[in-house]
Amino acid sequence: MPSTLPALGPGSFVRIPAEAVVGAVVLLALPRRPRLAAAVLYGLGLTVLTALNLLDMGFNEYLGRGFNAALDWDLLPDAQAYVGDTLGGGVATAAAVGAAVLVVLVAAVMVAATVRLAGVLARHRARATKGALVAGTVWVTCSALGLTLFGAPVASERGAGALRVHAQRTVESLRDEAAFAREARSDTFGATPPEQLLTDLRGKDVVFTFIESYGRSAIEDPVMAPGVGRTLDASTRALEKAGYAARSGWLTSATYGGSSWLGHSTTMSGLWIDNQRRYRTVTAGDHLTLTKAFQKTGAWDTAGVMPGVQKGWPEEKWYGLDRLYDAFDLGYRGPKFSWSTMPDQYALEAFERRVHGVERDRPLMSFVILTSSHQPWAPIPRMVGWDELGDGSVFDAIQKAGNKASDVITDTTKSRQEYGKSIQYSVTSLTQWLQRYGTDDTVLVFLGDHQPIARVSGVRASRDVPVSIVAKDPKVLDRIAGWHWTEGLKPARDAPVWKMSSFRDRFLKAYGSTPHPSTG
Repeated sequence: MPSTLPALGPGSFVRIPAEAVVGAVVLLALPRRPRLAAAVLYGLGLTVLTALNLLDMGFNEYLGRGFNAALDWDLLPDAQAYVGDTLGGGVATAAAVGAAVLVVLVAAVMVAATVRLAGVLARHRARATKGALVAGTVWVTCSALGLTLFGAPVASERGAGALRVHAQRTVESLRDEAAFAREARSDTFGATPPEQLLTDLRGKDVVFTFIESYGRSAIEDPVMAPGVGRTLDASTRALEKAGYAARSGWLTSATYGGSSWLGHSTTMSGLWIDNQRRYRTVTAGDHLTLTKAFQKTGAWDTAGVMPGVQKGWPEEKWYGLDRLYDAFDLGYRGPKFSWSTMPDQYALEAFERRVHGVERDRPLMSFVILTSSHQPWAPIPRMVGWDELGDGSVFDAIQKAGNKASDVITDTTKSRQEYGKSIQYSVTSLTQWLQRYGTDDTVLVFLGDHQPIARVSGVRASRDVPVSIVAKDPKVLDRIAGWHWTEGLKPARDAPVWKMSSFRDRFLKAYGSTPHPSTG
């Protein structure tokens, strides 16, 4: 069995598996009781291999990578929660129970089959021995000659190879944990005094905003690009009319297709956080995040607006947020839009009412995570008059008239189309908010957290996401002139591409911060 859905077909099984030949030889050599035990273990091994292949298929389809047995078990409850939010709790429960039953059935069938085959081999030992010898000879010959069929070797060791890959992933992940812990204790700006941080942004209201799944494919893929491109161009013109200018480039995300928090933490920490174990390690320490640098100066109030957070979120302290506004703190009384708890337009209006528009003695640094472009992209909100938003009830009819998640999630073409529309909606919401509520001292930094899932972003798509800085004060953009970013909100195809983990240090240096390294 292959590890990706596109490779799953009859041709993948026209092979001579080395594991079957070796298994037959071992079973033929053993007496009755050890043979029975070996057959049971062989069947259980096939069950584990089948489960790993199925997990690899799912992870490759959605996250563009294989399953990591050392790191990814924690993502399975999140996947169940996503299915519950998208298709309903009943469907999520049924899927979880179905998966468990499937594993038990596969184990029962595999063990029964291997025990039966072991008995057949024992009853026909002479003929089976000749057959194993012939199969082994053919396997060695095909391997030596490099014979292929349907684009793959006839002599296969796919099962052993898959187990070897998973074992290597596990070992490498365990080694990585210790190395990353040492890396996280070192920080270029860890010992920088408050008065030497962000000196060139003093007095500015700075807003860092992530747009969910806003990836390079939205701007360059032929299905999504026309609509998203028109939105970015129109938004650029509207911002220019309001007195704003923008510069845009590319960042290569640490994650793909999901696990948005890895992209957020990578951008803000300056560390490459591409798995859950790294995330837990860094958030348990005191590595300086970009948002916390604002808090450390004492010159800004800091706030987080997270409409996707629906439970306790201890990372609030690590990000340096004086106050967190989650899904229950924004006064929303309208319907959910699949996974998204509220439309981005409403979240931004609530941000204005409760945070950004409130009079204060110091400027504000805000960390905002928008969610309307989260998969499955159905139903998608649409823009309403800003004065009509109220408590969000205005979205009731819009939600009911939208597409059903079940109709979009199973259709790749429709998923790509609706994904593009969701990005248009999120960008429009954010840029209209800036036009409506921004001031001469507002600085907006917005970017994507990762590309959408693999079947939407495309085969072998990059991990790049757009990033833009928007401001009225020309001095703000003059500070990054050396970055050679594209004018406007749409980065050029050949605009600079940096690793997402490099953004924190570049931003701090560009705006007057002096490095003072700490070593933990």
